[in-house]
Amino acid sequence: MTQLTAKALARDIEQFLQFKRALGYSYRRSEATLRSFQRFATDGLASRATFDLAAVINTWLARIPHRKPVTRACDLGAVRQLCHFRRRRDPSGYLPSVRLAPETESHYAPYIFSVEQIRALLKAAGRHQGRNFWPGLLRLLILAGYCTGVRFGEAVRLRLADVDLNARVLHIHASKGRTRLVPFGEDLAREFRQFLPQREEVLRRKGHECADALFIGRYGRAITIKGASDVLRRLLRELGLKPRRGRVGPRPYDLRHAFAVHRLTAWYREGADIHARLPWLSAYMGHVNLLGTETYLHATPELLQFAGERFAKRVAR
Repeated sequence: MTQLTAKALARDIEQFLQFKRALGYSYRRSEATLRSFQRFATDGLASRATFDLAAVINTWLARIPHRKPVTRACDLGAVRQLCHFRRRRDPSGYLPSVRLAPETESHYAPYIFSVEQIRALLKAAGRHQGRNFWPGLLRLLILAGYCTGVRFGEAVRLRLADVDLNARVLHIHASKGRTRLVPFGEDLAREFRQFLPQREEVLRRKGHECADALFIGRYGRAITIKGASDVLRRLLRELGLKPRRGRVGPRPYDLRHAFAVHRLTAWYREGADIHARLPWLSAYMGHVNLLGTETYLHATPELLQFAGERFAKRVAR
């Protein structure tokens, strides 16, 4: 049995986070998970000196009923890493079994937007009248995700200095433990040039001389991933692409899936050598190898038609 005090848990978490960041990991999401666990474990601890680590972990994992198994597994993964770290000092310390959350893969089927749906989403963004999110901001956020395939969080976190309009390159910093350059076309560069004066006007009205973040809301502050995600989900519901309730239907992250499938479809249409091009797509999307890219390659009717026609031509030859 592993007994801990609130002070000992806080110390272990701080040392563990320092260790992970010394290895080059940003570890933001897992830090939030560990902070949640820390609050849960030490809530009301004044009435007792210590708590049983095993019992608290089990209760914490079950705190929200009907959670997705993969979400529970992510929580367990962060706590297991902490417990592994603790074992460097306490070899007999408790280590939760992976059987507490065995399902580690999401079975969510990504939604592949059509080009017409992307256009409809951009029109809806142009009509949006929110308290913090303005049309030009939403339009560029959607286009940045769809035209470059960057992750939704990567797009939201872009800084002004990350956009090089002369070289037409985005600088993506320390995402998934890696930094990369993402080139983009002249059409997206024009969108950036139209957006930047609007951004400066928002800052001027709020009395801000400068701001590091590229995407700032009407209040002159950087937008958050949650805020941007909520607004885009609202637009998807307005268009009837997403049900009014529930965590089903397309997500903002599906812009990245649409980018990958549409890029592959365009190469088929051009008659390009797909096998030679896939490593390009993998590197562009920030994956270590093709296995990471396979997650984003889904068959659509158009893609299947192109593949079938190419196969038929090869058989005929």
